[in-house]
Amino acid sequence: MRLNVRHETIYRYAAPATSVIQQLRLTPRGHEGQFVRGWRVEIDADSRLDRSEDAYGNIMHVFSIDGPVHELSIMVEGDVETSDMNGVVSTGVERFPLQFWLRETPLTRPDPAIVEFARDISGGEGGETLPALHAINAALYSGMRFSPGDTHAGTTATQAFKAGSGVCQDFAHVFISAARALSIPARYVGGYYLRTDRDEQDAGHAWAEAHVAGVGWIGFDPAHGVCATDRYVRVTAAPDYLEAAPIRGARIGGGQETLAVSVHVSQGPVILEE
Repeated sequence: MRLNVRHETIYRYAAPATSVIQQLRLTPRGHEGQFVRGWRVEIDADSRLDRSEDAYGNIMHVFSIDGPVHELSIMVEGDVETSDMNGVVSTGVERFPLQFWLRETPLTRPDPAIVEFARDISGGEGGETLPALHAINAALYSGMRFSPGDTHAGTTATQAFKAGSGVCQDFAHVFISAARALSIPARYVGGYYLRTDRDEQDAGHAWAEAHVAGVGWIGFDPAHGVCATDRYVRVTAAPDYLEAAPIRGARIGGGQETLAVSVHVSQGPVILEE
């Protein structure tokens, strides 16, 4: 499937910012099942984009701007060809042993309720891994409400699970927390998703990957109750949202900040302008 992605983020400052520095994790890399035909990142300011990789192998761009900065626009656009691999992610960049992905983080640390949920729904630690993961995925899809505004970027898996609601980020964190409670390596994935009802979206998408011995990493999307398909563009993988966030940065001055995000994902190639 050919997917066309356009993602624009606009920052507006009540007062001019003296300086701005940003880290961008907005560029996908290829692997089996995902071929990046074309991708570009644009900043509407006089700055240099320095490309590198973070500790997990995600492509990262860094830039800084000297003020005054009244408004800042960050736009990415690309053309990606995807194949349905039944959720399996292979030939990707792997920098850490599997044991690393069992490590708890503040956003994914399970409480007794998540541990009990994971063991009850899966039959307990030591059971068959793949059926357990499918059971967790299905249970979260049916048991949690997708409700924007109930949570924020710092909401933990424990808080979202207790509330029984959240957005895709929260569903992914709870899934990761439950999988790790069963000693299954799991990680957070950020990217884009081709919806069936409309092309315009308010944000990118998030899901999880868990490792199954003899198979490899498999993408699970508890917000939709499915495994990742050719409707997904995989951009980042990290222990949780904070280390996979598409944009992180800092500024000096600027007063109150407002943010506008527009994401467009559609089927068909995009012609990138030179």
